[in-house]
Amino acid sequence: MAVKIRLRRVGRKKAPTYRIVVADSKSPRDGKFIEIVGQYAPRIGEQALNLKAERVNYWLDNGAQPTDTVRSLLRKAGVLKQRHEGRLAAKLQSKAVPLAEKGDEA
Repeated sequence: MAVKIRLRRVGRKKAPTYRIVVADSKSPRDGKFIEIVGQYAPRIGEQALNLKAERVNYWLDNGAQPTDTVRSLLRKAGVLKQRHEGRLAAKLQSKAVPLAEKGDEA
């Protein structure tokens, strides 16, 4: 099952709001979903985006692919940058540990 993080349209006619959901890629746009991880209201302005960042990271870790629109929203919210920096820090830290051990042995 391919899992996507995508938008689900809700709200009145001409006044859309969207839920950011985790869903099977084969389910319809407004159909069955696994979990709601946020909301996006493009007409509000500053506070248009509400996310559960820890749940988004959980799903990204487990292989969910965001759609292009959701990826841009995650980028605006800083979730992708924070995720990248965390992974980079872990990678650098794992490389630094063996160098420290080599220095102790010599």
